[in-house]
Amino acid sequence: MDSATLIGLFIGTFFIVTGIGVSQLGVFIDIPSVLIVVGGTVATTFCNFSLEAIKGSGKVWKKLFVEAKTNPLEIIASLVSFAEKARREGLLALEDDVEKLDDEFLKKGIQLVVDGTDPELVKRILETEMGYLSERHTTGQEILISMGAYAPAFGMIGTLIGLILMLGKLDDPSSIGPAMATALITTMYGAVMANFIFLPMSGKLKQKSKAEIMIKEIMVEGLLSIQAGDNPRIVEEKLKAFLPPSMRAAKKEVETGEEAAEE
Repeated sequence: MDSATLIGLFIGTFFIVTGIGVSQLGVFIDIPSVLIVVGGTVATTFCNFSLEAIKGSGKVWKKLFVEAKTNPLEIIASLVSFAEKARREGLLALEDDVEKLDDEFLKKGIQLVVDGTDPELVKRILETEMGYLSERHTTGQEILISMGAYAPAFGMIGTLIGLILMLGKLDDPSSIGPAMATALITTMYGAVMANFIFLPMSGKLKQKSKAEIMIKEIMVEGLLSIQAGDNPRIVEEKLKAFLPPSMRAAKKEVETGEEAAEE
């Protein structure tokens, strides 16, 4: 599980509830307002995007709550070890490692290399797959951003509906206060849903997408270097260039510790 997402949702909920006051929560619960905001947001999302895009985005949104299984440092270590093996025994020796891999993208890439596919074709095939992956992630982000725009709009629509109903009962002064409160609650629902759920989630998905694409780029560069017969040390240096300085420093510390342990 991605603990950061869960922590963010918990902290936000805690402070909103605490700010309102537990004893006052009942005042902020209004089913018609929920139906207007949630129903309107979902309906316009279906009007704006295809059913296929929405179904596909459901799989993408799961990434918001799942920690990435692939670590760039582990991928680099695996690719360097493949480079060493290919240099010693030849590219065909990597075929034994294909079935042991969990990552389908890396498995496909190694199989293409082992099959002797032209390097340019290998690059095009893998980059095309990366492009479709990025497109799916972008669609998921766009849907969340759209929902973040629709929710406040339907909050305002709900408020206008409440005001119209309130103006129709001006002959009963006692009903004006509760009607006004209900009208404003709808706006609050839209604002909270947009700024607490949809827009932050789209930002989180964008960051996760960038991290996943970076790992795929590392794989492509590593596979092409292996196919070209580059020295494993050169392969490692090429791939380390993708890492941020903090991660490179952490990798260096681990390597220094391992060397000290061997001595």
